[in-house]
Amino acid sequence: MASPWTGIIEDARHYPSPHNSQPIVVRVEDDRTATVFYDLRRGLPAESFGIPFGHVCAGVFLAGLEVVARAHGFSVQERLDHAEMDFGRLDAASGAADEHLHRLGTVRLRPRAVTADDREALARFLARRTSRRPYDATLVDDAAIEAASAIASAAGQRFRTTSDRSTVDEIVRVNQETLFDDLQHDAVHDEILHWLRFSKRQAATTGDGLSAETMLMPGPVLRFAMEHRGLWEAPGVGGVFKRVYLSTMRGVRQLGWLEGPFRTPAEYVEAGRVFMRIWLEFTARGIALHPFGTVITNPRSHAAFVEQAGVDESDGRMAWMLFRFGHSAPPPLAHRRPAAAMTLGGAR
Repeated sequence: MASPWTGIIEDARHYPSPHNSQPIVVRVEDDRTATVFYDLRRGLPAESFGIPFGHVCAGVFLAGLEVVARAHGFSVQERLDHAEMDFGRLDAASGAADEHLHRLGTVRLRPRAVTADDREALARFLARRTSRRPYDATLVDDAAIEAASAIASAAGQRFRTTSDRSTVDEIVRVNQETLFDDLQHDAVHDEILHWLRFSKRQAATTGDGLSAETMLMPGPVLRFAMEHRGLWEAPGVGGVFKRVYLSTMRGVRQLGWLEGPFRTPAEYVEAGRVFMRIWLEFTARGIALHPFGTVITNPRSHAAFVEQAGVDESDGRMAWMLFRFGHSAPPPLAHRRPAAAMTLGGAR
């Protein structure tokens, strides 16, 4: 890689992605320009409702890249394509080496001075983690809610939150049932199983996926549960699985979600930027966050959430992101693939 991309990509690879699949790939063109792709093989197309989140992930990455680049002395100028992702290309592959790559656009670096705020923002980006630990049942302060609302509003989005006990408990229940429902669908079950990592060694070796450690479940128990999905509904054994899973949801006191335009790839990308900016704002305030992505992508669960939360999804607007947030102990580290693995020409 040409400098200064070496350091930038090394830091930017810490962006969050669904199932920690890390689908973004970068091809360095020269010391100021790079082309960004989405690796369709690392997408999550089992539920068509989840396909737009490929572009949401791209927006998350680009928001993180902006933070990283500024701390390295550059601003980022983008030229994005906003074409629809076609996961069908994987089934009808022609044999071309890059058939699995969806081009997102180009990014160009422009030199600028680095400030102390830039360095602090990078530190927050690198410190950010998904916390699936139990939360401590305390509410976050109003200033954090106001800051998240301002970030969303500036991008034409709306941040909403609830701490109503019955509403929170019901949506947490919907989230729990979503996992059990998804496991009954072969394509979704296979997709989840593909990304699970059942031991610390496996997670470290692959550098990606959802590790049993970060999900706070013993690896052998998680493997057995996922490979014997029929037992989730069995008397006795099924109850044990559900209690283990629900134990990580203790102390959830507040839920937040984002509503806004969500019809086109351009809107999906901008949505991802908003979510990342709010996540980094929460990180700066010591607030933990855990997305409930499957509630959004599972049509039945999405409908239940919309009804419970009183969401209006007319006129092209959608509640496209749901998450719990609050305070928890530091979560385990989720592994990342090396920079070479997300760089064309590197070891993938």
